[in-house]
Amino acid sequence: MTARIMVVTGTSTDVGKTVAVAALAAAAQAAGLRVGVCKAAQTGVAPGEPGDLDEVRRLAGPIPVREPARYPEPLAPETAAARAGMEPVTLDAIASATEGLAAVTDLVLVEGAGGVLVRLGPDLTVLGVARRLSAEMLVVADPGLGTLNHTELTARAIAAAGVRLRGLVIGSWPGEPDLAMRCNLADLPRLTGAPIVATVPAGVGRSPADDFRAAAPKWVDASLFHVDATCS
Repeated sequence: MTARIMVVTGTSTDVGKTVAVAALAAAAQAAGLRVGVCKAAQTGVAPGEPGDLDEVRRLAGPIPVREPARYPEPLAPETAAARAGMEPVTLDAIASATEGLAAVTDLVLVEGAGGVLVRLGPDLTVLGVARRLSAEMLVVADPGLGTLNHTELTARAIAAAGVRLRGLVIGSWPGEPDLAMRCNLADLPRLTGAPIVATVPAGVGRSPADDFRAAAPKWVDASLFHVDATCS
C-alpha cells in the first residue's frame, strides 16, 4: 500500500498549525494508521533546541519525523537561510524526507511554514511541494473575523496551482465563539468549496499528552482518512 500524503498549510502564521498537525496525527493513529510527520523547514530554533516536531511528538506520541532544514531566526525560510549564510532548503530534500517516511507509514503529514505562498527557498512554496508529492492539501484557518478573505485567497491559490484542497481545519476554536465565528462555520465551506474536516479546541496544546490523544478523534472527521475515488 502506498502511503497517503497530506500537506498542511495555514492562512497565516499563528493559526494553530502545529497543534492541528498533532491532532491529525493522533486521530489518524486512533483510526489504525501508521503516521509520520515532515516539517518542510523549521525556523526560529537553534540547533539542538526543541522545534515544532518535538511538540507534535509530545502530543501525538513517538511517531517518525523528519526535518530537512533548520534556521535560527523566526523568519520565512528563504529569508532565514540567507541571513544565516546557510543553504536554502530544496524541493529534493523535502521530497526525499517525505518519501522516506512514506516507505514506513500509511499517512505522511507535511507541515509547511506560515501561509501557502511563503517562500521555503528561492521560487519554492508549499504548493511546489504538494505538486511534487502528488499530495492533497489541508488548510488550517483562524475561526474569527477576517478569516473568510484569508482562507478564500488561500483556496484560490491552491486551485490555481492544480492541487486538491482536501479540507479546512479550524486551528483554535474557543469555548465561547462569537457571532462571526459561528457564521464562518457555514461561510468557509461555501466560499472555498472545501469541507471543515477538523475543529481543534483552543488551548488543547497545553493538555497532558494522554488527554490530547484520547480527545483528538473527536475533533477530526474520520472520513478524512478514507481514500475516495477523487483522490489523486
